[in-house]
Amino acid sequence: MRAFAVLLLTAGMVLSTVSPGWSLTIKLSTLAPEGSPWHQIIRDMADEWEEISEGRVKIRIYAGGVAGDEHDMVRKMRVGQLQAAVISGEGMSGVVPDVQVLQLPMLLQSNAELDYVRDRIAPQLEAAFEAKGFKILNWGDAGWVRLFADHQVTDSSQRGDLKLFSWNGDPAFIDAWKSAGFQPVPMQATELHPALSSGLVNSFITTPLAALSFQWFGQAKHMLDIRWLPLVGSTVIHSRAWDKIPDDLKPKLAESARRSGDRLRRETRELDDKAISVMQEYGLQVHSVTDVQRRQWEGVARDARPLLVGPIVPPGIAAEATKLRDEFRASQK
Repeated sequence: MRAFAVLLLTAGMVLSTVSPGWSLTIKLSTLAPEGSPWHQIIRDMADEWEEISEGRVKIRIYAGGVAGDEHDMVRKMRVGQLQAAVISGEGMSGVVPDVQVLQLPMLLQSNAELDYVRDRIAPQLEAAFEAKGFKILNWGDAGWVRLFADHQVTDSSQRGDLKLFSWNGDPAFIDAWKSAGFQPVPMQATELHPALSSGLVNSFITTPLAALSFQWFGQAKHMLDIRWLPLVGSTVIHSRAWDKIPDDLKPKLAESARRSGDRLRRETRELDDKAISVMQEYGLQVHSVTDVQRRQWEGVARDARPLLVGPIVPPGIAAEATKLRDEFRASQK
């Protein structure tokens, strides 16, 4: 009887051990163009995962939006056509809308504020993603979103002239832009170039590094020097793929992803201001604002927030983020 029990235990151990021929290819998509700083960091993480797993876990990268917009990426992860993606808060909100609390207009105004708030609400956001079948491997950000237009914009009264690119698939955000006095034009990010060329849109909001990497600024060479919001993001993997990875590899791969996220934040923050300088060499005009004009834009942002809190961002997490921001600001006095 004892021998039989030992035999069963041994068989169970064999069945739970990954066979020597086991391997997993993870299809990962990103809007980041090939050769961009983001793309290089993803490539480095892919190389490290392959090294850590001794070739058993490989990441195949689909860059430049070839797999579609971020909402397409989320949909394809759900049906198994992709296993992972590097997405911004826009794509993340398609899984857990609460993420947009970090991107409420002008709620946060510095990297220090962003880090303080995000670090403290990240655990509940990650738990919400896991409940939906996704695992957040790391957090990143791509700089501070500014307004780019094909003409000079400094005064908030000019916003009615802005035919503004808006992410397709977010009716509440589109309604918020309209209520704030803009003319939002919903479309996929991959359609922005032709839309600018045709005049369908004449403005967009994004980070300087993104405007340079995607070459969007070439058709919108006027930048309003106001930080509208931080562009946050993450590397996410569907739980179906993550669960296939042997338990002994998961901590090492997760640590590798975390380091990649840290590097992404560090390098992006260094490159964001440099991107402005590079674009200025190619004709970008940066427009500063007076204190009065800044307060006017802040008023527009404050008026827009209630249109997002409730329809998109749950009031509870919005209140928590505001409390954390105020707590951080008070600690700096």
